[in-house]
Amino acid sequence: MTRKILITGATGFVGRQVLKTFSSYDVELHLIVRQGKEAQVNSSSNVIKVINTKDLFAEDVAWWTQQCKGIDTVVHLAWYAEPGKYLESPKNLDCLIGSLNLAKGAAQAGVRRFVGIGTCFEYDVTAGVLSVDTPIKPITPYADAKAALYLSLSHGLSGAGVEFVWCRLFYLYGEGEDSRRLVPYLRSKLEKGEPAELTSSRQIRDFLGVVEAGRMIAEVTLGDQTGPVNICSSIPITVRQLAEQIADEYGRRDLLQFGKRPDNLVDPPCVLGTPNMKL
Repeated sequence: MTRKILITGATGFVGRQVLKTFSSYDVELHLIVRQGKEAQVNSSSNVIKVINTKDLFAEDVAWWTQQCKGIDTVVHLAWYAEPGKYLESPKNLDCLIGSLNLAKGAAQAGVRRFVGIGTCFEYDVTAGVLSVDTPIKPITPYADAKAALYLSLSHGLSGAGVEFVWCRLFYLYGEGEDSRRLVPYLRSKLEKGEPAELTSSRQIRDFLGVVEAGRMIAEVTLGDQTGPVNICSSIPITVRQLAEQIADEYGRRDLLQFGKRPDNLVDPPCVLGTPNMKL
């Protein structure tokens, strides 16, 4: 039987890649998108229904129960994620409340499997190398809301007989990335032949291409693994090394100005994931 999957956030940075991956599988996709974004949806033949809403986080349990009728699996990718604002934004609380309404509606509609999207910053990042056994210790409103949703759904959905998976994302980059983020900033400067001002860039990070992240989330969705899953590369690389790799594509390492910007003193020196995805 063809699996029916409902997706939120399919027009987002990560969601677009999940949608592309699903286009090659025998699944029936139902998408919830914000009004005005319908044209951004991939026109794949397995997109059966596109439902628009003014604000999906403002919808109540009854609305979600209706949208989830006949759905086997929910993939909840939507969240407020404006660069420079989302980490401290009070909108994270709205996303948390709206996501709980979605989960309640899904459970009431008899959804079998629910896939949520978290962040590596739910963990105590002072540990450096982060596994799913690393203690949770969020320090921003964004990470706090994500961790609260994970803990709530871990108990609530399992008690309702719904399989629950929580995909924690690490440092993603690639196609469709917001221009204010590191990699697009570097490419923009290098293409123009302008200096790129950076910190010392000695921090070790777990970078992963968003295309690969989308593939991993889709495969986790279609599998039988439950609980938290690290969506990561597990390859340690400094921000400096990444910047130099990108600069080498243009032959312009000379444009990288390390130390031009002050280091963030609360920025963890190392954030590296330990994979636990079933192959």
